[in-house]
Amino acid sequence: MSDNCTIVDGGHDEGAKTVEITELRASRRRLLLAADAERRSIERALHDGVQQELIGLAADVERASAAIETDPQAATEHLEEIRRGIRHVLDQMRTVANRIHPALDAGGLGPALRFAAAGAGVPTRVDVAVGASVPSEIVAAVYFCCLEVVGVVDGVTTTIAVRELGDALSFEIAADGEVGTSGPELRDRVEALGGSLVIRTEAARTVWAGSVPLRR
Repeated sequence: MSDNCTIVDGGHDEGAKTVEITELRASRRRLLLAADAERRSIERALHDGVQQELIGLAADVERASAAIETDPQAATEHLEEIRRGIRHVLDQMRTVANRIHPALDAGGLGPALRFAAAGAGVPTRVDVAVGASVPSEIVAAVYFCCLEVVGVVDGVTTTIAVRELGDALSFEIAADGEVGTSGPELRDRVEALGGSLVIRTEAARTVWAGSVPLRR
């Protein structure tokens, strides 16, 4: 008579868990590095862009003030340059502010994406249908995913569609032509919320298709 014995090998499960933990840590590290790179980029935009333009505007004010009595025409021209410069600086500040905290609460995802695409000079068709009940962190994640793609499509015509499908928020970004795909941070951002992302090339288009669950 022989004993029946079942041996359960937990090594495979333990190995899978170890790989998953390692990938999760790598994903979080990439997200932190990406956030740090974005912070430095914003600092450069403020220092090398906005700050330098404000210094130039201050010099224009001085020139206009000096010319008021001796050369009113020149003073008028300086004031017009100042007005143009102020409008440009305001546009720059709105662009930088949108990178720090997009205007999702004020206008919603659709207008925020249109503004970002216009600022990047990308001709974009935006089709968004997102209810007010979708958590803000999920909307923000989808926004930044779309923003990252807009940054690499190099000005080609792009279509962005965002929909609630069942218990998930799905998005698809399609760019005409074969363009450079974004880095792993985009996939990390989606997977950090339990979602998935597929990047494919089809019929001379590059498509990013993602889905983020609304409930975890």
